[in-house]
Amino acid sequence: MKLDDLVHSPGEWLQTGGPMSDVVISTRIRLARNLAGYNFLGRATPDQRRKIERTLFEAISASDFGKNTFYVDIDKSDMLDRQFLVERHLISRQHAEGEGSRGVAISNTETLALMINEEDHLRIQVLRRGLNLDDAWEETSRVDAALESLVDFAFHKQYGYMTACPTNCGTGLRVSVMLHLPALKLTNEIEKVFRAAKEMRLAVRGLHGEGTDALGDLFQISNQVTLGYSEEEILTGFRADVIPSIVRYEQEARRVLTKNKPAALDDKIWRALGTLENARAISSDEALFLLSHLRMGVVLDRIKHIDLSAISEMFLATQSAHLQKRCGQRLDGEERSVARAEYIRQKLSQARPSRN
Repeated sequence: MKLDDLVHSPGEWLQTGGPMSDVVISTRIRLARNLAGYNFLGRATPDQRRKIERTLFEAISASDFGKNTFYVDIDKSDMLDRQFLVERHLISRQHAEGEGSRGVAISNTETLALMINEEDHLRIQVLRRGLNLDDAWEETSRVDAALESLVDFAFHKQYGYMTACPTNCGTGLRVSVMLHLPALKLTNEIEKVFRAAKEMRLAVRGLHGEGTDALGDLFQISNQVTLGYSEEEILTGFRADVIPSIVRYEQEARRVLTKNKPAALDDKIWRALGTLENARAISSDEALFLLSHLRMGVVLDRIKHIDLSAISEMFLATQSAHLQKRCGQRLDGEERSVARAEYIRQKLSQARPSRN
Protein backbone atom coordinates (compact mmCIF):
# COMPACT_ATOMS: atom_id res chain seq x y z
CA MET A 1 0.00 0.00 0.00
CA LYS A 2 1.16 3.56 -0.68
CA LEU A 3 0.08 7.09 0.13
CA ASP A 4 -1.92 7.72 -3.06
CA ASP A 5 -4.09 4.68 -2.28
CA LEU A 6 -5.67 6.68 0.55
CA VAL A 7 -7.03 9.44 -1.70
CA HIS A 8 -10.34 7.78 -2.48
CA SER A 9 -10.81 6.18 0.94
CA PRO A 10 -12.30 8.06 3.91
CA GLY A 11 -10.33 6.07 6.49
CA GLU A 12 -11.75 3.42 8.81
CA TRP A 13 -11.79 5.66 11.88
CA LEU A 14 -13.97 8.24 10.11
CA GLN A 15 -16.65 5.74 9.12
CA THR A 16 -20.06 5.84 10.80
CA GLY A 17 -20.85 3.81 13.88
CA GLY A 18 -19.12 3.43 17.19
CA PRO A 19 -20.32 4.37 20.68
CA MET A 20 -22.03 7.78 20.94
CA SER A 21 -21.32 8.41 17.25
CA ASP A 22 -24.15 10.94 16.98
CA VAL A 23 -21.82 13.32 18.82
CA VAL A 24 -18.41 11.62 19.09
CA ILE A 25 -16.55 11.45 15.78
CA SER A 26 -13.43 9.64 16.92
CA THR A 27 -11.15 8.64 19.78
CA ARG A 28 -7.39 9.05 19.59
CA ILE A 29 -4.74 7.81 22.01
CA ARG A 30 -1.11 8.86 21.74
CA LEU A 31 1.95 7.70 23.65
CA ALA A 32 5.17 9.72 23.69
CA ARG A 33 8.38 7.72 23.86
CA ASN A 34 12.10 8.49 23.52
CA LEU A 35 15.04 6.17 23.00
CA ALA A 36 17.43 5.82 25.92
CA GLY A 37 20.92 7.10 25.25
CA TYR A 38 19.92 9.77 22.73
CA ASN A 39 19.33 13.51 23.16
CA PHE A 40 15.82 14.88 22.83
CA LEU A 41 15.24 16.17 19.32
CA GLY A 42 15.81 19.79 20.31
CA ARG A 43 19.45 18.91 21.04
CA ALA A 44 19.94 16.02 18.62
CA THR A 45 22.40 16.36 15.76
CA PRO A 46 21.33 15.49 12.18
CA ASP A 47 23.31 12.26 12.49
CA GLN A 48 21.53 11.35 15.73
CA ARG A 49 18.17 12.05 14.10
CA ARG A 50 19.04 9.65 11.29
CA LYS A 51 20.11 6.96 13.78
CA ILE A 52 16.91 7.40 15.79
CA GLU A 53 14.78 7.09 12.66
CA ARG A 54 16.66 4.02 11.47
CA THR A 55 16.51 2.31 14.88
CA LEU A 56 12.76 2.85 15.25
CA PHE A 57 12.03 1.99 11.62
CA GLU A 58 13.86 -1.32 12.02
CA ALA A 59 12.01 -2.06 15.28
CA ILE A 60 8.63 -1.37 13.67
CA SER A 61 9.55 -3.50 10.64
CA ALA A 62 10.59 -6.39 12.91
CA SER A 63 7.33 -6.37 14.88
CA ASP A 64 4.21 -8.35 14.01
CA PHE A 65 2.06 -5.25 13.57
CA GLY A 66 4.74 -3.66 11.36
CA LYS A 67 4.00 -6.15 8.59
CA ASN A 68 0.64 -4.43 8.07
CA THR A 69 2.03 -0.91 7.81
CA PHE A 70 3.58 1.23 5.08
CA TYR A 71 6.18 3.89 5.68
CA VAL A 72 6.25 7.49 4.50
CA ASP A 73 9.53 9.41 4.61
CA ILE A 74 8.25 12.83 5.67
CA ASP A 75 11.58 14.56 5.07
CA LYS A 76 11.52 13.49 1.41
CA SER A 77 7.78 14.06 0.89
CA ASP A 78 6.53 17.20 -0.83
CA MET A 79 4.41 19.72 1.07
CA LEU A 80 1.14 18.57 -0.55
CA ASP A 81 1.62 15.00 0.71
CA ARG A 82 2.50 16.28 4.16
CA GLN A 83 -0.63 18.42 4.27
CA PHE A 84 -2.66 15.44 3.05
CA LEU A 85 -1.43 13.40 6.03
CA VAL A 86 -2.24 16.26 8.43
CA GLU A 87 -5.79 16.47 7.06
CA ARG A 88 -6.19 12.73 7.66
CA HIS A 89 -4.92 13.15 11.24
CA LEU A 90 -2.05 10.72 10.55
CA ILE A 91 0.68 13.23 11.39
CA SER A 92 0.69 16.52 13.26
CA ARG A 93 1.34 19.97 11.82
CA GLN A 94 4.58 20.03 13.79
CA HIS A 95 5.67 16.80 12.11
CA ALA A 96 4.77 18.13 8.67
CA GLU A 97 6.60 21.41 9.16
CA GLY A 98 9.66 20.00 10.92
CA GLU A 99 13.14 19.43 9.56
CA GLY A 100 15.55 16.55 9.24
CA SER A 101 15.08 12.78 9.29
CA ARG A 102 11.52 11.85 10.21
CA GLY A 103 8.74 9.60 8.98
CA VAL A 104 5.53 7.83 9.81
CA ALA A 105 4.47 4.18 9.68
CA ILE A 106 0.75 3.86 8.91
CA SER A 107 -1.42 0.76 9.18
CA ASN A 108 -3.44 -0.21 6.12
CA THR A 109 -6.64 0.70 7.98
CA GLU A 110 -5.19 4.08 9.09
CA THR A 111 -6.11 3.25 12.69
CA LEU A 112 -2.45 3.15 13.73
CA ALA A 113 0.25 5.72 12.98
CA LEU A 114 3.75 5.81 14.44
CA MET A 115 5.40 9.20 14.04
CA ILE A 116 9.18 9.14 14.22
CA ASN A 117 11.03 12.33 15.17
CA GLU A 118 8.02 14.58 15.71
CA GLU A 119 8.40 16.33 19.10
CA ASP A 120 9.59 13.12 20.70
CA HIS A 121 11.51 10.29 19.07
CA LEU A 122 8.29 8.31 18.76
CA ARG A 123 4.58 9.05 18.97
CA ILE A 124 2.35 5.97 18.93
CA GLN A 125 -1.13 6.98 17.77
CA VAL A 126 -4.25 4.81 17.63
CA LEU A 127 -7.57 6.04 16.20
CA ARG A 128 -11.05 4.59 16.61
CA ARG A 129 -14.51 5.67 15.49
CA GLY A 130 -16.88 6.96 18.17
CA LEU A 131 -16.03 6.83 21.88
CA ASN A 132 -13.94 3.67 21.97
CA LEU A 133 -11.28 4.23 24.60
CA ASP A 134 -10.86 0.63 25.72
CA ASP A 135 -10.19 -0.78 22.26
CA ALA A 136 -7.88 2.13 21.39
CA TRP A 137 -5.91 1.72 24.60
CA GLU A 138 -5.63 -2.05 24.16
CA GLU A 139 -3.97 -1.64 20.77
CA THR A 140 -1.79 1.25 21.96
CA SER A 141 -0.55 -0.80 24.90
CA ARG A 142 0.11 -3.81 22.68
CA VAL A 143 2.17 -1.78 20.20
CA ASP A 144 4.08 -0.07 23.01
CA ALA A 145 4.95 -3.40 24.64
CA ALA A 146 6.05 -4.92 21.33
CA LEU A 147 8.41 -2.04 20.60
CA GLU A 148 9.73 -1.91 24.16
CA SER A 149 10.81 -5.53 23.76
CA LEU A 150 13.01 -4.43 20.85
CA VAL A 151 14.37 -1.03 21.97
CA ASP A 152 15.07 0.74 25.26
CA PHE A 153 12.88 3.74 26.06
CA ALA A 154 14.09 6.50 28.39
CA PHE A 155 12.46 5.87 31.79
CA HIS A 156 12.97 7.35 35.26
CA LYS A 157 11.89 5.51 38.41
CA GLN A 158 10.32 8.64 39.88
CA TYR A 159 9.13 10.55 36.81
CA GLY A 160 8.20 7.71 34.48
CA TYR A 161 8.75 7.94 30.73
CA MET A 162 10.94 10.91 29.85
CA THR A 163 9.60 13.27 27.18
CA ALA A 164 10.69 16.45 25.44
CA CYS A 165 7.80 18.40 27.00
CA PRO A 166 7.56 18.08 30.82
CA THR A 167 3.76 17.93 30.71
CA ASN A 168 4.00 14.58 28.89
CA CYS A 169 6.31 12.95 31.46
CA GLY A 170 4.98 10.02 33.42
CA THR A 171 2.75 7.86 31.28
CA GLY A 172 3.33 9.92 28.13
CA LEU A 173 -0.37 9.35 27.46
CA ARG A 174 -2.56 11.82 25.60
CA VAL A 175 -6.24 11.03 25.10
CA SER A 176 -8.13 13.11 22.56
CA VAL A 177 -11.78 12.82 21.60
CA MET A 178 -13.23 14.65 18.62
CA LEU A 179 -16.80 15.87 19.15
CA HIS A 180 -19.39 17.45 16.87
CA LEU A 181 -21.15 20.15 18.94
CA PRO A 182 -23.34 22.26 16.61
CA ALA A 183 -26.32 22.55 18.98
CA LEU A 184 -24.22 23.85 21.88
CA LYS A 185 -22.80 26.41 19.45
CA LEU A 186 -26.25 27.44 18.18
CA THR A 187 -27.66 27.78 21.71
CA ASN A 188 -24.62 29.77 22.89
CA GLU A 189 -23.84 27.14 25.52
CA ILE A 190 -20.44 26.13 24.15
CA GLU A 191 -18.52 28.54 26.39
CA LYS A 192 -19.82 26.66 29.45
CA VAL A 193 -18.18 23.52 28.10
CA PHE A 194 -14.91 25.39 27.57
CA ARG A 195 -14.95 26.74 31.13
CA ALA A 196 -15.75 23.35 32.62
CA ALA A 197 -12.98 21.72 30.58
CA LYS A 198 -10.47 24.32 31.73
CA GLU A 199 -11.41 23.72 35.36
CA MET A 200 -10.78 20.01 34.80
CA ARG A 201 -7.36 20.78 33.27
CA LEU A 202 -8.44 19.66 29.82
CA ALA A 203 -7.51 21.29 26.53
CA VAL A 204 -10.12 22.21 23.91
CA ARG A 205 -8.72 22.49 20.41
CA GLY A 206 -9.92 22.70 16.84
CA LEU A 207 -10.14 20.23 13.98
CA HIS A 208 -6.38 19.77 13.56
CA GLY A 209 -5.30 20.11 17.16
CA GLU A 210 -3.23 22.74 18.89
CA GLY A 211 -3.44 26.24 17.44
CA THR A 212 -6.31 25.47 15.05
CA ASP A 213 -9.90 26.68 14.88
CA ALA A 214 -13.02 24.61 15.58
CA LEU A 215 -14.09 24.36 11.95
CA GLY A 216 -17.36 22.59 11.28
CA ASP A 217 -18.22 22.74 15.00
CA LEU A 218 -15.64 19.99 15.55
CA PHE A 219 -13.76 20.17 18.84
CA GLN A 220 -10.98 18.02 20.27
CA ILE A 221 -10.98 17.49 24.04
CA SER A 222 -7.72 16.18 25.49
CA ASN A 223 -5.88 15.84 28.79
CA GLN A 224 -3.11 18.36 29.49
CA VAL A 225 -1.25 16.57 32.30
CA THR A 226 0.11 13.03 32.48
CA LEU A 227 2.61 13.22 35.34
CA GLY A 228 1.18 11.89 38.59
CA TYR A 229 -1.70 10.01 36.95
CA SER A 230 -1.85 6.39 35.87
CA GLU A 231 -3.10 5.39 32.43
CA GLU A 232 -6.26 3.97 33.95
CA GLU A 233 -6.99 7.16 35.91
CA ILE A 234 -6.72 9.25 32.74
CA LEU A 235 -8.87 6.85 30.72
CA THR A 236 -11.49 6.52 33.45
CA GLY A 237 -11.90 10.28 33.63
CA PHE A 238 -12.73 10.41 29.93
CA ARG A 239 -14.78 7.21 29.88
CA ALA A 240 -16.94 7.78 32.94
CA ASP A 241 -17.19 11.52 33.30
CA VAL A 242 -15.79 14.04 30.84
CA ILE A 243 -17.03 12.87 27.45
CA PRO A 244 -20.41 11.39 28.52
CA SER A 245 -21.20 14.71 30.24
CA ILE A 246 -20.42 16.77 27.14
CA VAL A 247 -22.38 14.35 24.97
CA ARG A 248 -25.40 14.74 27.26
CA TYR A 249 -25.13 18.56 27.06
CA GLU A 250 -25.06 18.43 23.25
CA GLN A 251 -27.96 15.96 23.08
CA GLU A 252 -30.02 18.13 25.42
CA ALA A 253 -29.26 21.22 23.32
CA ARG A 254 -30.45 19.33 20.25
CA ARG A 255 -33.66 18.37 22.04
CA VAL A 256 -34.24 22.00 23.04
CA LEU A 257 -33.78 23.18 19.46
CA THR A 258 -36.06 20.46 18.11
CA LYS A 259 -38.80 21.21 20.64
CA ASN A 260 -38.65 24.98 21.01
CA LYS A 261 -37.25 26.21 17.69
CA PRO A 262 -38.07 23.61 15.04
CA ALA A 263 -38.55 26.17 12.25
CA ALA A 264 -35.25 27.91 12.99
CA LEU A 265 -33.50 24.56 13.21
CA ASP A 266 -34.90 23.36 9.90
CA ASP A 267 -34.04 26.68 8.29
CA LYS A 268 -30.39 26.24 9.29
CA ILE A 269 -30.30 22.67 8.03
CA TRP A 270 -32.12 23.16 4.73
CA ARG A 271 -30.31 26.41 3.93
CA ALA A 272 -27.07 24.49 4.38
CA LEU A 273 -28.25 21.76 2.05
CA GLY A 274 -29.53 24.24 -0.51
CA THR A 275 -26.24 26.14 -0.58
CA LEU A 276 -24.17 22.98 -0.83
CA GLU A 277 -26.32 21.63 -3.65
CA ASN A 278 -26.08 24.82 -5.70
CA ALA A 279 -22.84 26.65 -4.90
CA ARG A 280 -20.38 27.04 -7.78
CA ALA A 281 -17.49 28.08 -5.56
CA ILE A 282 -17.07 27.49 -1.85
CA SER A 283 -14.24 27.90 0.64
CA SER A 284 -13.05 25.13 2.92
CA ASP A 285 -14.27 26.94 6.04
CA GLU A 286 -17.74 27.57 4.62
CA ALA A 287 -18.04 23.99 3.39
CA LEU A 288 -17.22 22.62 6.85
CA PHE A 289 -19.65 25.06 8.47
CA LEU A 290 -22.50 24.00 6.18
CA LEU A 291 -21.63 20.30 6.35
CA SER A 292 -21.80 20.60 10.14
CA HIS A 293 -25.41 21.77 9.96
CA LEU A 294 -26.18 19.09 7.40
CA ARG A 295 -24.74 16.41 9.67
CA MET A 296 -26.92 17.63 12.52
CA GLY A 297 -29.94 17.45 10.22
CA VAL A 298 -29.18 13.83 9.32
CA VAL A 299 -28.56 12.80 12.94
CA LEU A 300 -31.85 14.44 14.01
CA ASP A 301 -33.67 12.73 11.14
CA ARG A 302 -34.69 16.07 9.61
CA ILE A 303 -32.99 14.97 6.39
CA LYS A 304 -33.56 11.35 5.48
CA HIS A 305 -31.97 10.78 2.07
CA ILE A 306 -28.34 11.43 3.04
CA ASP A 307 -26.34 9.15 5.32
CA LEU A 308 -23.59 10.07 7.73
CA SER A 309 -20.90 8.20 5.81
CA ALA A 310 -21.38 10.55 2.84
CA ILE A 311 -21.01 13.59 5.08
CA SER A 312 -17.91 12.14 6.76
CA GLU A 313 -16.38 11.59 3.34
CA MET A 314 -17.15 15.17 2.34
CA PHE A 315 -15.66 16.54 5.55
CA LEU A 316 -12.36 14.97 4.53
CA ALA A 317 -12.44 15.16 0.73
CA THR A 318 -13.19 18.90 0.61
CA GLN A 319 -10.00 19.88 2.41
CA SER A 320 -7.27 21.53 0.38
CA ALA A 321 -4.71 18.76 -0.08
CA HIS A 322 -7.38 16.11 -0.62
CA LEU A 323 -8.96 18.13 -3.40
CA GLN A 324 -5.65 18.58 -5.17
CA LYS A 325 -4.69 14.92 -4.78
CA ARG A 326 -8.09 13.89 -6.12
CA CYS A 327 -7.75 16.25 -9.11
CA GLY A 328 -4.17 15.13 -9.74
CA GLN A 329 -2.81 18.66 -9.98
CA ARG A 330 -1.97 21.77 -7.97
CA LEU A 331 -4.85 24.22 -7.63
CA ASP A 332 -4.81 27.82 -6.50
CA GLY A 333 -7.37 29.14 -4.02
CA GLU A 334 -10.04 30.00 -6.58
CA GLU A 335 -9.61 26.71 -8.44
CA ARG A 336 -9.95 24.80 -5.18
CA SER A 337 -13.17 26.64 -4.35
CA VAL A 338 -14.65 25.69 -7.72
CA ALA A 339 -13.46 22.06 -7.50
CA ARG A 340 -14.78 21.79 -3.95
CA ALA A 341 -18.25 23.03 -4.92
CA GLU A 342 -18.35 20.67 -7.91
CA TYR A 343 -17.36 17.68 -5.80
CA ILE A 344 -20.03 18.46 -3.18
CA ARG A 345 -22.74 18.91 -5.81
CA GLN A 346 -21.86 15.56 -7.37
CA LYS A 347 -21.81 13.81 -4.01
CA LEU A 348 -25.18 15.22 -2.95
CA SER A 349 -26.68 14.52 -6.37
CA GLN A 350 -25.79 10.86 -5.96
CA ALA A 351 -27.64 10.83 -2.63
CA ARG A 352 -30.84 12.24 -4.11
CA PRO A 353 -33.61 9.60 -4.39
CA SER A 354 -34.55 8.60 -7.92
CA ARG A 355 -37.75 10.14 -9.30
CA ASN A 356 -38.57 7.04 -11.34
